[in-house]
Amino acid sequence: MTYADPSQMPARTVTALGARSAVRTRDPRLDFFRGIVMFIILIAHTPGNWATLWIPARFGFSDATEVFVFCSGMASAIAFGSVFRDQGLLMGAARVAFRCWQVYWAHVCLFLAIAVTMVALNGSGLFTTDYVGQLNLHPFFNDPMRNLPGLLTLTYVPNYFDILPMYLVVLAMMPLVVACHRVHPLVALALVLAVWAGAQTGRFALPAEPWSSREWFFNPFGWQLVFFTGFALMSGWIPAPPRHRALVLAALATVVVIVPLAYFRIIREVPEIQAWRQANTLLIAKTDFGILRYVHFLALAYVAWIAVGEAGRRILPPQTGGLAARLWRRILAVIMKVGQQSLAVFITSMFTARLLGVALDVLPRGLGAQLLVNAAGAAVLVAVAYGVGWFKSHPWRKHKAAT
Repeated sequence: MTYADPSQMPARTVTALGARSAVRTRDPRLDFFRGIVMFIILIAHTPGNWATLWIPARFGFSDATEVFVFCSGMASAIAFGSVFRDQGLLMGAARVAFRCWQVYWAHVCLFLAIAVTMVALNGSGLFTTDYVGQLNLHPFFNDPMRNLPGLLTLTYVPNYFDILPMYLVVLAMMPLVVACHRVHPLVALALVLAVWAGAQTGRFALPAEPWSSREWFFNPFGWQLVFFTGFALMSGWIPAPPRHRALVLAALATVVVIVPLAYFRIIREVPEIQAWRQANTLLIAKTDFGILRYVHFLALAYVAWIAVGEAGRRILPPQTGGLAARLWRRILAVIMKVGQQSLAVFITSMFTARLLGVALDVLPRGLGAQLLVNAAGAAVLVAVAYGVGWFKSHPWRKHKAAT
């Protein structure tokens, strides 16, 4: 999930992906995949949404979350890398701390907005569904004197609200990893791998609520592995993999072989696969980011990287194309705009998804209602992305200059 502020761009960057970019030049591949992930996140978090049967999580160990965090690492390298490089470690850490401050309050406000809305829905008497209980928030309201401090100190992290806290911790690790890399690249690598290995042992688990032993659903010390993979690639710390036919075939084979081990319709019909999954829970665990999730993601990412071509040329339509090219150019512009405003769009999607679930409870069951609700949700994300983009362009400054 990408929460790096794109306003801080390096003056000139040579990355492992082979892109030499000038000031404020964006990588179309990064915005494209971030935009796609934003729509998937909306679908995945809408209760009763039939489209969740077709999201990437149904066909592999990794899912949109890995793409989300990986792209966050890449975007963070763009947003903060120049500060570390040009202004030093201390100013880079200060820049990261400021972003952590923004994300922290985004998390708190998102929780309060959804919690208050769910209470209002329950209290309206118009619905039979217990929307507060649907998010398991009754324990919070039963003891707010204890849980409000837990919310602010991140010792109370409900499952639906667990991505932003995970990102906060990973983001806070960035100055340390950068400092280690300045000592020696292998020191940074050793730190990242050691922290991930510690997460696999359960020693680095963080408490998610004060009344039980439940831990954060997304353990940041496990998930930082995929974050810093993206960070290292975009920073040029590690080279991009070669474009080789054998590697493409191996990656495709990995993705295909894993499908029957992850697709729920096959799992429930094959006892041997159920037994295999139970015996290898740690390898595919989402909480601590099991190694097979990492392997599956790398294979899928490599295939996608090959598919879009160098600098994303295969997804960019020719300027002199026909009607289909013009239509795709418009669609691509919308997707990329959503990807560029990831924090605002993510918060909106998490809130909107709950309201879309209410709409599905009210509307008649059927394909028409499902299509309508998903289209409405997508329209909201697009509107927010363009609205935030407009505000970030500081149009009042342009008006002042014109005057």
